[in-house]
Amino acid sequence: MIEQAFNFLREHNEGVLATVSYDRPQTRAFQAMKVEGTTLFFATSNKKAVYSQLQANPNAEFIVLVDKVSVRCGGTVSFDVDDDRQRWIFDHNDVLRRLYDDYRQIVYFCLPVEQLEYYDLRPTPPIVLHANLNDGTVREGFKGGKFSI
Repeated sequence: MIEQAFNFLREHNEGVLATVSYDRPQTRAFQAMKVEGTTLFFATSNKKAVYSQLQANPNAEFIVLVDKVSVRCGGTVSFDVDDDRQRWIFDHNDVLRRLYDDYRQIVYFCLPVEQLEYYDLRPTPPIVLHANLNDGTVREGFKGGKFSI
C-alpha cells in the first residue's frame, strides 16, 4: 500500500499543502516537484508566507485527490536539500524556469513522510488505510456505518 501511494504521488503531483499559521491551519495549492523514496520535495520563494510559516512551525501535510483516490502525507519539513536535487527540480519544472532565471533564487524543502493515509473510494467497501512510516504499522480506517473495521 505504501509503494502504491507513493506511485500515485509520482503520477499526480498537484495537491494542497497545509501549514500552521498562529495555531491555525492554512492551505494552498502546491506541487510536489519530486518524489524520492518516501520523501516529497517542493520549491517556493523565501518571500512567501508558506516559507515563513514553515520556518516558524515545520509541521506540514500534503494531500492529492484524483478520481476518488486520495493520498495525504504528514511530517516535519526540512530545508536541507542538496544542490544536485535543487538543480534537478529546477531543470525538470517548466513553471519554475518560467518564473526564475536561476535555481538558486528559490528555496527548496522536503517532507520526509511520517504518516500517510490512502483512500480509494471507488470500490465498495472503500479502501481506507493509515500508515505510520516511523514504526512501519499500517491499519485500516473507518469505512462507513455499513462496514466495520
